[in-house]
Amino acid sequence: MDTREKLTELAGNLWWSWNPPAQALFSKLNEDVFQDSWRNPVTTLKQANASVLADASFQAEVNAVYDAFKSYMGSKPRFEDAPRISYFCMEYGLHESLALYAGGLGILAGDHAKAASDLGLSFTAVGLFLRDGYFRQHFDANGWQQEDYPALDPENSPATLATDKDGNVVRVTVHFAHQPIQVQAWKVHVGRTIMYLLDTDFEENPTEYRSLTRRLYQNGRAVRIQQEIILGIGGLRLIQALGIETDVYHMNEGHCAFLTLELLRQYLEKGNVLDDLTLSEGENWVREQCVFTTHTPVMAGHDRFSPDVFLEQMAGFREQMGFSEHDLLSYGRVEPNNSEENFTMTVLALNMARTANGVSQLHGEVARRQWRHMYPDAQVKDVPIGAVTNGVHLPTWTSPIVQDFLSDKLGDWKKALSDASIWKQLESVSDEELWALRTKLRHTLVAFAKKHVANQTLQCVEALNPDALTIGFARRFAPYKRASLLFRDLEKAVKIFSNEDRPVQILFAGKAHPANAEGKQLIQQLVEISRHEAFKGKLIVLENYSMEIGRMLVSGCDVWLNNPRRPYEASGTSGQKVPAHGGLNLSILDGWWPEGFNDTNGWAIGHESSADTKEPSIQDQEDVLFLQDTLLNEVIPMFYNRDEAGIPREWVSRMRSAMTTLPWAFSAERMLIDYVEQVYRVLESA
Repeated sequence: MDTREKLTELAGNLWWSWNPPAQALFSKLNEDVFQDSWRNPVTTLKQANASVLADASFQAEVNAVYDAFKSYMGSKPRFEDAPRISYFCMEYGLHESLALYAGGLGILAGDHAKAASDLGLSFTAVGLFLRDGYFRQHFDANGWQQEDYPALDPENSPATLATDKDGNVVRVTVHFAHQPIQVQAWKVHVGRTIMYLLDTDFEENPTEYRSLTRRLYQNGRAVRIQQEIILGIGGLRLIQALGIETDVYHMNEGHCAFLTLELLRQYLEKGNVLDDLTLSEGENWVREQCVFTTHTPVMAGHDRFSPDVFLEQMAGFREQMGFSEHDLLSYGRVEPNNSEENFTMTVLALNMARTANGVSQLHGEVARRQWRHMYPDAQVKDVPIGAVTNGVHLPTWTSPIVQDFLSDKLGDWKKALSDASIWKQLESVSDEELWALRTKLRHTLVAFAKKHVANQTLQCVEALNPDALTIGFARRFAPYKRASLLFRDLEKAVKIFSNEDRPVQILFAGKAHPANAEGKQLIQQLVEISRHEAFKGKLIVLENYSMEIGRMLVSGCDVWLNNPRRPYEASGTSGQKVPAHGGLNLSILDGWWPEGFNDTNGWAIGHESSADTKEPSIQDQEDVLFLQDTLLNEVIPMFYNRDEAGIPREWVSRMRSAMTTLPWAFSAERMLIDYVEQVYRVLESA
């Protein structure tokens, strides 16, 4: 193979997205195009500089990266006996050049798919081909979020149409009411994981339905249920048409739960008689194959459809099953005979899965309380919803600077991401080396932020200080995440940010759903605060949040702030990406943090980690006082308490504790091992 052929193969597999040497190759081909295309290797290769391609040293680099890629693809699986898994999710966060994600659910799903590849699992991922993605974000002169939807060009992506062995595009049919709709899929290689992204946007479909798969979380209940029919029913039919054999169907959130009804329909179709015994056998057959993960600790966040909408859109499918309206509705109702009750996708998933789990230990407890009414004879502790705590794909989220540092100190650390003994070796790294690393990362972030905000007239960025204590906050702007909590007591916030001898700065990033006015108001509020004289150049809201911005923030910030209203943060994986960089979490004891915090590796805001809720106004007031006092009395003094060598020894001690106790425990590798051993395999006791 020549150099271009090797680069073409590399560009066609998302393996490059978590391997900095591969990304560096494409940047060298044409740095301007690489950056302007959201770091897209396919686009960059098409406009490669011929002189670079012909350079002997560059060709040698390509050969080395290509050899590493082939070695990875051919490496031995971690588990020889793991079942074959098909994983369904509405969104996937793989890379900023593929805008197939809105927030934490998608980022987690992308990390899940990558970690499955690392472990060599037989793993097929199914989602939607979101040509318009979520949206690109910018602020108007008043700091109000605006949305643009630039279309994804398949020709400039690593996606190819899924075909059969003869090269024919594979299509299947689903029904909205009685209207047949065809569904095809785009195939994406994510290391050893194969992903199929479902698409209705082609001329054989009626015009009004072609856009259904273009945009994530569109408004309107009819549109939402149609998307979920495509994902659950269409996705299952498509992978079956491709001949993909599956032992376990993993439903990641309830959006895809219609796949259980399609499995049941297929089982019943094989028999000639539909009676109670056959139906019960079919339901058990479906449950044996299906597992479910819920990510939603807020009852209002679970997808529900009125009986009218559900029955209208599922009419054709219901007739194929031979079910009455009442019987089909009963699968998504807590009280099947309540004619007023909506059809809830989470109820369907819980009814038809052999196991269900939340995404942190605390969230498991929240979910058991949330759905206790489905199991009236069980105590809360016995509600059949467990927990597998989320983890992050460290190679994706760890800065190239830190990857080199870890390779120097730990050797081949990527082969044992969840091995505590490997990370324990960082205990012997000197304070001076750790502090130099932290300083370099902060300087890199500040330079990035200044360049990123250079064209904004809303905020002053030149005053950003590469040596100041830097706090980060990046996530979806939902009201319960309380992005502006730190500034609720503005007078004390001014005190925190006005000490010139101990400068503090904070960087915010995140998107609000286009229909969420409260979330947009939070962004606008922060932009307005940034114009306040006391916060100019010390509070920056970065536009157009992306995975690239996320990577920069989790790597460069000294402190990662997370202050949701407890217990509404199911997991909160952004904070799990920080410790590998020596960053410290300052977080409410919610989501994953009660499992990670040990008094030496960060700070907790408040003391409670129960699933109980308080009156919001009371909890908000308690939390802002605790947050501000912790910053003033502990965090800021510790950061600036330097010895004669200029090293904050106590701070570095916390860095070392975070780096040795957290990355391995909250890695996606550990998460996938837990799923294989606790969920995917059929346990003898089950």
